Amino acid sequence: MLDIILANGRIVDGSGNPWQAGDVGIKDGQIAAVGQLAGEEAGRVIDVNRQVIAPGFIDGHCHSDLMILDYPLSEIKVRQGVTAEVVGNCGLAPAPIGPGRLEQLQSYVQPVLGMSSREWSWKSVRDYMEIIAASRPSEHIATYVAHGALRIAVMGFENRPATPAELQQMKQLLEEGMEAGAIGLSIGLLYAPGSYTAKEEIAELCSVLPKYGGLFSTHIRGEGNNLLPSVREVIWIAEKAGVSLHISHLKAAGRRNWGTVLDALELIEDARARGMDVTCDVYPYNAGSTSLTTVLPPWTLEGGIDRLLAIVRDPSLRARIREELGREQTDWDNLVCSTGWQSVFISSVHSETNRGLEGKHIAEISETRSQHPVDCVLDLLLEEQGRISIVYFHMSDEDVRQVVGYDKSLIASDSLTCETGKPHPRLYGTFPRVFAKYVREEKTLTLEQAVRKVASFPVQRFKLGKRGLIVPGYLADLVVFDPDTIQDAATYEDPRRHPEGISHVFVNGSPTLLNGGHTHAREGDLIRAQHRCSH
Repeated sequence: MLDIILANGRIVDGSGNPWQAGDVGIKDGQIAAVGQLAGEEAGRVIDVNRQVIAPGFIDGHCHSDLMILDYPLSEIKVRQGVTAEVVGNCGLAPAPIGPGRLEQLQSYVQPVLGMSSREWSWKSVRDYMEIIAASRPSEHIATYVAHGALRIAVMGFENRPATPAELQQMKQLLEEGMEAGAIGLSIGLLYAPGSYTAKEEIAELCSVLPKYGGLFSTHIRGEGNNLLPSVREVIWIAEKAGVSLHISHLKAAGRRNWGTVLDALELIEDARARGMDVTCDVYPYNAGSTSLTTVLPPWTLEGGIDRLLAIVRDPSLRARIREELGREQTDWDNLVCSTGWQSVFISSVHSETNRGLEGKHIAEISETRSQHPVDCVLDLLLEEQGRISIVYFHMSDEDVRQVVGYDKSLIASDSLTCETGKPHPRLYGTFPRVFAKYVREEKTLTLEQAVRKVASFPVQRFKLGKRGLIVPGYLADLVVFDPDTIQDAATYEDPRRHPEGISHVFVNGSPTLLNGGHTHAREGDLIRAQHRCSH
C-alpha cells in the first residue's frame, strides 16, 4: 500500500524527455511507482487535475546560510517549489572561524548573508553543518567550503600572497570541510579578500579537491570590462588543478559590455571541447544584488570594514576614491562609470534613521542631500557602518535570455538575505519567473528543458544524491504546479510577495506545501556529499 498517490498529472520527470500523463506513488519518503496507478491502494490520493508533477526545484546558488537557521520553515523558497538549496557561495560563508577573527568574518558576510539572531557557536565547517542538520529545516541544504572565510580565518584581510604555512593551513581547513561533506570550494574573486588572491595560489588550494571529486565554483574577478579575462582566469585555475568548474551567475555587466556574454559562452565551449568539465548558472533578471562596498576601488577594502570606514573619513583618500570612480579602469570593473548612479538602488540599510532611503537610487539620494554621488555613497557607508545592500541594474535582457537558453547553464536565484527593506525580487520569485517568462511567454525554453535546468541538472552538478528525477527509488522531493498560471508576483517596488500557481510541495515524501499553504513539516536533510576519496 502506498502512502500517497498524486493522480491525474502531467509528469515532467526532469530528464528533459516529453511529459507523460500519469500518477506518482510515494512510500516511505521515496518515489515508489510512476504510471497508471488507478488500481493501487494508498493512504491518501491527491488529484492534481492535469497539473505538472515535477521533481523539486534546486536553488544551486543562494546565500541562505544564516537565514535557514532563523527561519527553518524556509517558506520563501518552499512556496517557489524549492526543495533544496546550496549555500556557501561566492567565497562567503559563516565558517570556519579562525581565532580572534569572528568580528572580521561577520562584517565580511553580513551585507550578503545578514546576521543570525542566534549566537555563532560553531567554529568549523563541520560544526556549522551539524547545527544546520539539528535545525530540522523544511528543505535540504548542501554547502561549499568558502574561500573568503578560509582566508579570513588564516590571514584576515591582508592584501598579500599567503605564505607556504598559511596556504597549508587553508588547505587543511578545506580538507576538513570536504571530509565533513561539503560539495567543493567556492571563491569570490570580486570580494576582498578573494580579490587579493593570485590564480596560482587558488590553483594550489584547489589541488585538495580532486581526491574528493569536489567542485570549484567561482564568482569571477570581473563581470564587466574584464569579463573575458576573468573567465579565462578561472578556466586556467581549473585546468591547472584538474577540477570541474562552475561559473556563478554568468553575466555581462555594464552597457558597454552587453553582448560579450556570447564570447564568454564560447570560452566555456572551447574549454569543454578540450575535455574540461565547465558549466555556469544564471538568474532570470537584468539586475544584480550585492553590498554597496563592491562599487568601490578594491584597495579601499584591504583590512576589512573598519579600515574602509577610516579611509572614508580621510579627505585625501576620499578625493582619490571620487577621482577613480569618475573614470574607466583597466585592472578592476568600475561599473558605475558606464551604468551611472541612477542604476544603483538601496535595498536595505542597518539603521532606522536611513530606512526611508530603501528603494531609492543613489542619484536621487545624492540630489536630495545636495552632494556628489560618491560623497553621498561614502557618507552612507559611514552612517551604516558599511552595512548596506544594493540592487544594481547593469545587465541586458537579451544577454540574460541567451544564458538562460544555454544548455550548459542551470537556474539559480543568487538570493541574498534581507530582513528589512526591499530585497531583490529574485528572493521570492526566481523559479516561477522561469516558467512564466521564459517558458510560457517568451518560449526561450520548453517546459521540459526548464524543469531539467532547475532539477536534475543541478542535482547532477552538485552531486546531491537520488533526487531531481521522477524515477522509482528516488527521494520523493516533488512539486505540483499549473503551467498556465505559475507566476512570480515579486517586483522591485513590492518584492516580498509569494508566487502564484504552485499547489503542492513534498520533501522526503512529506507534504510540506498543500494547496498553497505551508504545513509546517520540517523533513529536510543536510546533504553531505558522498565523496570517493583516493587517500
